[in-house]
Amino acid sequence: MRTVRALWGSSHPGPTLVVSALALALGLATGLDAGRLALLTVAVFAGQLSVGVSNDAFDAARDREVGRTDKPLARGDVAVSVAWAASAALLAVALVLSAFLGWRMLTAHALALGSALAYNAGLKSTPWSIVPFLVSFGLFPSLATLSAPVPAFAASWAWLAGAALGAAVHLTNVLPDLDDDARTGVRGLPHRLGPRASAVAAALSVVAGAVAVLLGAAGGDLAAVSPVSWVFFAAVVVVAAVTACRAITRPPTRALFRLVMLAALLLAAQLVASGSALAA
Repeated sequence: MRTVRALWGSSHPGPTLVVSALALALGLATGLDAGRLALLTVAVFAGQLSVGVSNDAFDAARDREVGRTDKPLARGDVAVSVAWAASAALLAVALVLSAFLGWRMLTAHALALGSALAYNAGLKSTPWSIVPFLVSFGLFPSLATLSAPVPAFAASWAWLAGAALGAAVHLTNVLPDLDDDARTGVRGLPHRLGPRASAVAAALSVVAGAVAVLLGAAGGDLAAVSPVSWVFFAAVVVVAAVTACRAITRPPTRALFRLVMLAALLLAAQLVASGSALAA
């Protein structure tokens, strides 16, 4: 049980559960039956566990160097070799379950997971660190629509919204760790932009995603936009505006991270609310 707890702690449980819940919500929104919905959700959950554990396995030495006592691998609660084995097994589970939903879903999920693993393996330390987030989150809405009995890629506006969500997540996810990253040589795009510029860029990205959902789901006809979509859109814009103002006028704090994450969750909810319009 100690090993299981350590691996769970290394999987980035918060983001893993949020992304899995989003997959479930998108599956419900697209009308998947119970069996396909379960396969989609568990496949995404296993994939996210694999990505999270591999991230900490790649970073174990760096985390020990900066004294990250919140990281089970850095504390030595479980061997790095065990983490690698668990990550590989979870990746296999994710791909096998995806295969039951069809080769299109398998291909899309494999590409999304491969992109995320490429980030863990080294892209995080380059100016191109945002690319895996654009790819993986851009593909994400299609995981639900490709899991349907008649598979189809998500509409182009859903791809844009997913990519915008991924950009916002990346630009703010590293903000609490900028100093530790700098000490260990990790210099991705947010590190190069700095916390203020990253927060503002993330806020603008979320708003762009919200616009894509608002117009895309209604076919470009503002009169056809549902009241629910307007509410989510307004909430995203308000939170994003507060984030940008705070980033410009105050010293960077963890509040910036929380505000952008709130805006990102509202964008995700807006995407889910678009329902059957997701399919191209």
